[in-house]
Amino acid sequence: MAETPENQTSPAAPKGALITVILVVVIDLLGFGIVLPLLPRYADRLLEPAGVERQLHGLVTGCLLAVFSLMQFIFAPIWGRISDRVGRRPILILGLAGSVVFYALFGYASSLGSDQARLALGLMFAARIGAGIAGATIATAQAVIADCTPKEKRAHGMALIGAAFGIGFTVGPILAGVALIFFPDQPELAGYSAAGLSFIAWMIAMFKMPETARPGSLAPRRGWLDLRGLTSTLKTPTVGILVLTFFLATFGFAGFEATLSLLTRDMGYGDQDNFWIFAYVGSILMITQAAIYRRVVKKYHEVQLMRLGVGFMFLGLVGLAAVAMGGDTSLRPVVLFVSLALGVVGFAFLTPSAQALISNRSDPARQGEVLGVNQSCAAMARILGPVTGLVLFKAESTHMLPYAASAVLLAIVMALLTKVGRD
Repeated sequence: MAETPENQTSPAAPKGALITVILVVVIDLLGFGIVLPLLPRYADRLLEPAGVERQLHGLVTGCLLAVFSLMQFIFAPIWGRISDRVGRRPILILGLAGSVVFYALFGYASSLGSDQARLALGLMFAARIGAGIAGATIATAQAVIADCTPKEKRAHGMALIGAAFGIGFTVGPILAGVALIFFPDQPELAGYSAAGLSFIAWMIAMFKMPETARPGSLAPRRGWLDLRGLTSTLKTPTVGILVLTFFLATFGFAGFEATLSLLTRDMGYGDQDNFWIFAYVGSILMITQAAIYRRVVKKYHEVQLMRLGVGFMFLGLVGLAAVAMGGDTSLRPVVLFVSLALGVVGFAFLTPSAQALISNRSDPARQGEVLGVNQSCAAMARILGPVTGLVLFKAESTHMLPYAASAVLLAIVMALLTKVGRD
């Protein structure tokens, strides 16, 4: 069978699949948005009753956040490679089913009291491991976008995934915040609600999601762990640099993401306030990628937008370092929200630009695998970033070290981007 031309959409990859996969990602990420703002605070409350020494609190909390990304690091290229061979649909359905099970387990762990702190902490680790394996299929969702869009519109398509993240990060915390108003003593509702949302997403994928992999471009059978796929991706001209820059930028962003709920707690914001702050972050991400980015990408090249994004992220992290150091208490909230906006807008510009460039400069028959490698490297950044960020956050009293260190990393990213051409 002849391969579909690269600038056309295959009959096996209808444009309706775009709407379906975005809806599935949005609903699944609503669950992620519900759980993420609570996780560092829940863990912090369990550590002392569980007998964890105080000097290890930052490390253990960081590991609880990072183990999710460790599983994504391992499984994103595996799921991507399998989806290149068997199709996207079965992998997405399998991942969503896993999310249902492990978010429910997180809900059960959250219901246990401090007298069962060790069991609760162990079950949270198990839930995060399972959810990370299931969530690693996000690279497969990106491959669906690549299947359904021509090269010149690839960045627009990747921005849709970013907008889906933004919706999940906006509506998820809002739902959790409302739940806390009516059910303040039932923290397990967050996990159970996330499981329920993932079940809805599974139902939609099961009955509405078409297969999008192009019949003429399915990859041959290979082993699950194929290091040659990783090395060949990193050796592809400019793709290796793009993956490295995305890794470093994600590392910096993950350090801020993991420490934000602790920084806001030090500023006097409670659990419910924290949900509104995360909703604010998500709404900026959603608006930027759903509206602003899709306009500016028509006028500017993805490389230019990556540089602009890194610049915004740098300014945002410098601002957060200033917030952490204290100073004028009346200005701190203003600086906090401006800095959050700058950092999130920057990441919203960087992410779809990098993903589109990586996809466009890769072999069409290896879209799932290459995007999986990139997602895997980003997952590694989300392993190291939270652990490093939380250890640095606990290292001294002002808590500015994680933000200052991330700003330095972004300066390195800007230097690397000078090696990425526009062709």
